Amino acid sequence: MKVAFASDEAALTGNLFHPGGDAPVPGVVVAGTWTSVKEQMADRYAERLAGRGYAALSFDFAGYGESGGDPRDVESPERKIRDIRNAVTYLAGRPDVDAGRIGALGVCAAAMYMSANAAADPRVRSLALVAPWLHDGEICRENYDVDARLAEAALARARWEETGEVEYVPVVSGSDPRAAMPFDIDFYLNPGRGGIPQWPNRFAVMAWKEWLEFDSVALAPRIDVPVLLVHSEDAAIPDGARRFHAGLAGPKEFVWTTGVQFDFYDREPAVTTAVDAAAGHFTATLEPS
Repeated sequence: MKVAFASDEAALTGNLFHPGGDAPVPGVVVAGTWTSVKEQMADRYAERLAGRGYAALSFDFAGYGESGGDPRDVESPERKIRDIRNAVTYLAGRPDVDAGRIGALGVCAAAMYMSANAAADPRVRSLALVAPWLHDGEICRENYDVDARLAEAALARARWEETGEVEYVPVVSGSDPRAAMPFDIDFYLNPGRGGIPQWPNRFAVMAWKEWLEFDSVALAPRIDVPVLLVHSEDAAIPDGARRFHAGLAGPKEFVWTTGVQFDFYDREPAVTTAVDAAAGHFTATLEPS
């Protein structure tokens, strides 16, 4: 069902998938890749978790999809982390959810944001990260022309502060070298997969600075709740996931499987493998208080 709740800067819109029944059930907040809207992959995981007995909330971050907030389509880790905390508040406050049994699941870049919130939010008792994109400065320099991106970001932010105009480039494009991902990716470009009307395929250039300077690997020692990682050597930056896993302070499990990064968004058997692992992890770690 469609739900709405307040975040710091905007009213957010989400989809709540609930298994039904009279007794409160454990809850899981779910989010997907950078720049994504809930319909691309978060809804899929949330719906599957509801089938396993969890009240699962997917939502559009501020400035994305059906949610309010300006400027639009700005990949701000700080803003997304605040939105996750407010999503936890909403989910935990529902009478049909057991507030003492809240987990979080992040796909790809949402792994960074869910981890940051879990490091500071004691209400999140368990964390599952699927095909996690977890970077630090070294990984960013291995994958991006950081100096060029930061220079572009500085100019774009100055323009926005002066005129209110946001400069955008495509998120995905095989023909535009300034795209956030400058190559053709079927998931994002195929209307039968993630290339849906709700997703405008645009990236705010001024967001590069905050994105590239966000160190998620450094969060690991601050996270002492149980953490599951589901990943593949053929998916994105497995070395970042390994570094993060090594630094975790609490119980941890790593499930290595097969598939490229985009398989974990909508392809079988990758999605079922990840959902099975996450549901088992939450069952074991979100025990009744």
